[in-house]
Amino acid sequence: MADLDLAKRWLPALLLWMLINLSESRVYLFAPDVVTLEKYSKTNITVTSSSPINQSAVIQLNVTYSSRGNYSSVIKVPEQVLLPAEATSVSFNVTANGVGQVTTYLHSNNTDLNSSSVRIRFIVVHSNILSVISEVIGWIYFLAWSVSFYPQAVENWRRKSVVGLNFDFLALNLTGFIAYSVFNIGLFWVPYIKEEFLERNHNGINPVNANDVFFSLHAFLLCLVYIIQAAVYERGGQKVSRTALILLLIGWAFAFVSLCLAVAKQISWLEYLYYFSYIKLAVTLIKYVPQVSYRIARHTEGSKQMEASL
Repeated sequence: MADLDLAKRWLPALLLWMLINLSESRVYLFAPDVVTLEKYSKTNITVTSSSPINQSAVIQLNVTYSSRGNYSSVIKVPEQVLLPAEATSVSFNVTANGVGQVTTYLHSNNTDLNSSSVRIRFIVVHSNILSVISEVIGWIYFLAWSVSFYPQAVENWRRKSVVGLNFDFLALNLTGFIAYSVFNIGLFWVPYIKEEFLERNHNGINPVNANDVFFSLHAFLLCLVYIIQAAVYERGGQKVSRTALILLLIGWAFAFVSLCLAVAKQISWLEYLYYFSYIKLAVTLIKYVPQVSYRIARHTEGSKQMEASL
């Protein structure tokens, strides 16, 4: 019994010591995800490690994709670089020869150096100004769509009424933007899912940008504002229809079943996000139908009342 008590006492400390030593023995490589260059320009790339290594390591840059037949017609990049012992970084030069894209994965001969899923995607453009303009247009799109949410909220506040705003539309819209936000957050901020995407799409481009994330979160918050207004202001006897409730139940049941499959590792978390995005797609296709139908019905009813009074 004494030996058993002693083992129980020291087992947690032993496990903690093993975890600490295991984490200290693993050294990770880091490199920029995307490098954009103008045609005929040069730049310096730095690869860093999480901690110094005991012996020098050769880091190979394996080209896995080139938009042209010969990647050297797009960029000139060394086949390998040497990370010296006790160093935490190494730099190399890249020259842009022509417009195109090249993807390289970093691999090392040092077993203590973990370089899995470390890639650099080189994009050579005619002009960086065009890339800036493209990004600015993306943010203008974000602002334009985001501003479009405010007139309805202001109108509800001014009238202290949500009569004319269909509740089916509100419920479907909220569900759609929850799904859209989950998809964007997962692919933009969750490292595990981002790595999974790269493993499945070695030469692919992450479809989610910062403006996508902020737009979806902003839209979700404005939908919550609408719903709070619907709970507080005059609603004219409106409520969510049975048809909309059934559709929402189907959507959320699909999301829950997909979540259970992901937790049980029957599908990947990336696939779960894709399934969630299907909910957003379905909602986008149908969410305006109840609002338009409601407006037509109110207009028809108003016309009949006017004819009756005449």
